Amino acid sequence: MSTAQEVRHSRAYDVAITLGLLAYGLVHLLVAWIALQLAFGKSSQEASQQGALKELAGQPLGGVLLWVVAVGLFVLVVWRVLELGWGHLELRRKVSSVGRAIVYLVIGVSAVKIALGAGGSSTGAQESLSARLMAHTAGRVLIVGVGVAIIGIGCYQVYKSITKQFTEDLAGGVSETTILLGRIGYAAKGVAFAVVGVLFGWASITYDPKKAGGLDTALHTIKDQPFGSVLLTVLAIGIAAFGAYCFSWSRNARH
Repeated sequence: MSTAQEVRHSRAYDVAITLGLLAYGLVHLLVAWIALQLAFGKSSQEASQQGALKELAGQPLGGVLLWVVAVGLFVLVVWRVLELGWGHLELRRKVSSVGRAIVYLVIGVSAVKIALGAGGSSTGAQESLSARLMAHTAGRVLIVGVGVAIIGIGCYQVYKSITKQFTEDLAGGVSETTILLGRIGYAAKGVAFAVVGVLFGWASITYDPKKAGGLDTALHTIKDQPFGSVLLTVLAIGIAAFGAYCFSWSRNARH
């Protein structure tokens, strides 16, 4: 048995993946909490993964917790890399593993930056990049392409919710409550992705970089709509459901 295979079948590897998924769930619960605060007033943090990490940093032992989250997410990156190399996955799941590894890596790096006191505004950085791209026709086309891709990701998240495809990630029997949390969570994430994608496309059409933000911009846009507070509350509950699903996933992860 190769060293990689030995790692994949070790008890320490199981524990590390559990820690990583718990960290991933915690980030979503914090995003949901910030979104809920936004729905009922004004949040002091971005309603995004970066905002969630800053919220965590402000808690007792926040610095330690940030490092725990970062390590957990980096373990998830290793999980996906090993899965790609030795998991015998079909093409669809390989593409999914690559995407997930990138997400875990980005959030993990953000956690390290914030722990070191170097975390800036993700929304401001996105607007700055969008402004530079919009100065050129090719850049605007690229932004539209990014928007379409993000909408596609959102639609796929909703598809996973409808078909319960996410249960492929679960090992053994799981409760109906876990499946319900997963369906609600993936649907909410799908809606959030779709709104972000639409905003990217609209920003390119209207030449307004401020509209090409990430999750925080999307949630503020929802808040500004008729019955926006109600819609944002529902979405926050959905994101919280995904966080709770991650906790159950951590106990039943297939790898």
